[in-house]
Amino acid sequence: MTDLPAELNRRGFLLAAAAGAAALALPGLAHASSAHTLPPLPYADNALEPVISARTIGFHYGKHHKAYLDNLNKLIAGRDYADLPLEDIITRSFGPAGDTAVFNNAAQLWNHTFYWRSMRAKGGGVPPQGLRERIETSFGSVDACRQQLAGAAISQFGSGWAWLVQDGDKLRVVKTGNADNPITSGLTPLLNVDVWEHAYYLDYQNRRADYVNAVLDKLIDWEFAQRNLKA
Repeated sequence: MTDLPAELNRRGFLLAAAAGAAALALPGLAHASSAHTLPPLPYADNALEPVISARTIGFHYGKHHKAYLDNLNKLIAGRDYADLPLEDIITRSFGPAGDTAVFNNAAQLWNHTFYWRSMRAKGGGVPPQGLRERIETSFGSVDACRQQLAGAAISQFGSGWAWLVQDGDKLRVVKTGNADNPITSGLTPLLNVDVWEHAYYLDYQNRRADYVNAVLDKLIDWEFAQRNLKA
């Protein structure tokens, strides 16, 4: 389990910018547009109940996620960012020489879309074979990987994210604070867990661990993670 550094080293930035994060398995996120749009949820508002309620998704997706989209479109209107793919906006606006407001909203728009796709109804269980073999090579077992993901999500101080990422030939678990995203360090996200309070507080109050364990046991979409693997 690793905290990503606050500052991006030059090598990581060049890798991220060159790769553009390849849009991973998120249709539409690489599309350059002067006005970004809110990707639809991949399921109904109530599809993740009882782990995540329709009420939580209504606020989380309909209010928080949409606010990042609206803020980003306002911030980039008429600027060089306007016609860039979302991943390019993230990598170009990151760091001390970038634009913190643009980065925060672009990264949160990306992170949330990725989060919705990291879950599905009747998820959890055993990863598909290809991913399972990679997990066993990197962590020793699926259970060890799950424990690291849970530990990263539960121990993240304040708002942030826990991620399963690919780093070359290895898989790793990392955690990021606030809007930070592993693509700025040249890593390939495979799935994530949102631990901002608005992701769980209506359903779990301060019981973050209960939320995290329920997501990993019952909702996490290992097939989505496998589709994001690079050869």
